[in-house]
Amino acid sequence: MRLLGLDPGLRATGWGVLDCAGTRLAFVACGTVRTDARAPLAARLATLYRGLAQVILTYAPASAAVEETFVNRNPASALKLGQARGVALLAPASAGLAVAEYHNRQVKKALVGAGRADKRQVGLMVRHLLPGCRPDSDDAADALAVAICHAHHAATTNRWRDDAAAAWLAAGSGS
Repeated sequence: MRLLGLDPGLRATGWGVLDCAGTRLAFVACGTVRTDARAPLAARLATLYRGLAQVILTYAPASAAVEETFVNRNPASALKLGQARGVALLAPASAGLAVAEYHNRQVKKALVGAGRADKRQVGLMVRHLLPGCRPDSDDAADALAVAICHAHHAATTNRWRDDAAAAWLAAGSGS
């Protein structure tokens, strides 16, 4: 299954694509959609949308995952980041993809084992788990981390669903 991870930001939104088969992960691609800080907000959001739509068209992921926004103390910055995050949710949803959301601590814990890991630790683990990947930015590395977290959670959810279906079939066949 092909997964898309997104790390939203108004200046730069990281994206990462990986293939997952069971517990095996394979790096496909990653990058960063950047906006012009001098452009009006609407134009910047449109740039993000077009860039993410192109990534989705190019790599055809089966599902997507978006990192939840870290709320900082500056309300104006938080609002702008929230709008960029809205675009990061909209782009895959409008392409018909299921979209999962993960808190940044959940992502860090899935990769490093600690919810308070720093960017360097996350980047090192991404490179370790996906040999050959060389993210062009911390945003792209974070997006790959979101995709890896999603792969781990999706595998668990699929196992639970398969176990429940098997139990239901076993219970039904005994009647």
